[in-house]
Amino acid sequence: MTVVDLPDLAATERLAGRIAGLARPGEAVLLSGPLGAGKSAFARAFVRAWVADPAVEVPSPTFTLVQPYDGPRGAVWHCDLYRLGDPEELQELGIDEGFAEAVMLVEWPDRLGPWLPADRLELAIEICEQAEDARRVTLKASGAWAVRMDELAGA
Repeated sequence: MTVVDLPDLAATERLAGRIAGLARPGEAVLLSGPLGAGKSAFARAFVRAWVADPAVEVPSPTFTLVQPYDGPRGAVWHCDLYRLGDPEELQELGIDEGFAEAVMLVEWPDRLGPWLPADRLELAIEICEQAEDARRVTLKASGAWAVRMDELAGA
């Protein structure tokens, strides 16, 4: 596990960009934390870095649950599972296709149930009291991500 202190939104966006640069289709980046912790801000920066367009519109998929984006290295699916009632609903969304072909960027990954992927980078985001946008992120890598943690630390 690695802990990273992010003093402001710009630091969060830089971390998201570094992680997007290391991500590969067939892998997942899982974002957990309380409401308002910055999961959507991280996801927005990740998607913009992935598609190489800092101006791309990245709305929260709270109601659609999944929003796919195409980038030069393949697709990224931004998933917000907050409203998911049962992990079985993920089958209807084509989640197996997403895990096979895209980078899966998942907010509220505790709702994945049996769909928790082996190749994943988990980010637990905490709100810090020091400043309005300050965050502490705990990163835990599994599978293919475990071998890339040194790259992430050095980036």
